[in-house]
Amino acid sequence: MQLYTALAGSLELMAKNVVDAMNATGVKRLIWISSMGIYDEVPGQRYSSILDPYRNSAEIIEASDLDYTILRPGWFTNKDEIDYEITQKGEPFKGHDISRKSLADLIVKLAVTP
Repeated sequence: MQLYTALAGSLELMAKNVVDAMNATGVKRLIWISSMGIYDEVPGQRYSSILDPYRNSAEIIEASDLDYTILRPGWFTNKDEIDYEITQKGEPFKGHDISRKSLADLIVKLAVTP
């Protein structure tokens, strides 16, 4: 069993509550949507404190013992395409825009493939 989140609002509190609830129920797999730039991984860009809730919620998840994937999409488009690249934490960001269709494709793959 796993959990997929796409939340807005008090992300830090939500991340803590999600981690606590998952630990209490024994659910170990989490797919968490965040934002590009939380690790200062976008070449030539420095994002202000607007990303702090995304950074802080990612830190809460990373400090947990969950099996997690933190997605860091860029700007969403409505293009009818599936085209994306995966980067790991610490690697430079390779793109900026992503179609909603691409993001959905990745989420489904993550949800059905360990």
